[in-house]
Amino acid sequence: MTMPAFAEGLGGRLPSENEKAAANQLRKILATHATGDAKLRVLSENAKQPSEITLSPALSNLLMELLRHVGRGDAVTLVPVSKMLTTQQAADILNVSRPFLVSLLEKGEIEHSLVGRHRRIKADHLFAYKRARDMKRSEALSDLAELDAENL
Repeated sequence: MTMPAFAEGLGGRLPSENEKAAANQLRKILATHATGDAKLRVLSENAKQPSEITLSPALSNLLMELLRHVGRGDAVTLVPVSKMLTTQQAADILNVSRPFLVSLLEKGEIEHSLVGRHRRIKADHLFAYKRARDMKRSEALSDLAELDAENL
């Protein structure tokens, strides 16, 4: 089955049913070749020869993760790790309020810099904080589950 690819950005909207189906189909194709370098051929009606692209396993995995979210109908935003984020953008990524994020910055829990009076957070620093926070939460949940198992 062939799915048409449209050159229209998702913008701030959720993927359509056709886009979800195309994402799931492409993810399944990539998954069958994710163990080694995979060659992807792109056919165009106007081109006489297909374009060939070699996908490393790391790139295939990244694309599959993106396609998994699109296939589920999730809105996806890509953030380069070198990007400087506003406090509101960072708060949105962490799913916390902006005042709470500012309190984290003031406590020194997340590295940031000042541009004039405005705080900016490097995405890499924000994601490092998020990974550490998520790991602490996971460990606390495991400890809680162990305590619960001991009380049975």
